Amino acid sequence: MAAPADVVVRRGRDGDADAMLALEAVFPSDRMSRRSIRRFLRAPTARVLVAENAAGAVLGNLIGLRRAGSRAMRTYSVVVAPEARGLGIGQRLVEALQAIAADEACARVTLEVRADNRAARALYARLGYRETASLPGYYEDGADGLRLSRDLAATGGGKASSGASAASTRASA
Repeated sequence: MAAPADVVVRRGRDGDADAMLALEAVFPSDRMSRRSIRRFLRAPTARVLVAENAAGAVLGNLIGLRRAGSRAMRTYSVVVAPEARGLGIGQRLVEALQAIAADEACARVTLEVRADNRAARALYARLGYRETASLPGYYEDGADGLRLSRDLAATGGGKASSGASAASTRASA
């Protein structure tokens, strides 16, 4: 299902910190602090994206990280509000980061996802991500993780077509 037309994906700004912090409650563990969120919003190596509806409500966010000189973009965190799941918002956020990564001449986008998060894994598979490593006990609560990667050069950049539904995922902590 496509995201509603009134939802826009934009760059995050300092004023989004409270809404992003509220979305952290979605995660079973590995939640970010207000301080961490503010640091990411200001960091030159971070690409913070927010999905917002016409009323100004933040329905999801994504944090991407890129080290200076690196050809890889890392999806650090993706979260969609429970009431907004199934609307394609997660997909739009991920595709927006892929487009930024392609614009910045990155060769790939990588991420970590909980092995038990089937919805997120299905979304990433539909978007062309492939498993590159198993990460036993990776998360704070002992849950296993998977490392995934998507080659941007082989797929023609950032956008993949699919009808994927949104998912709440923690890329890593």
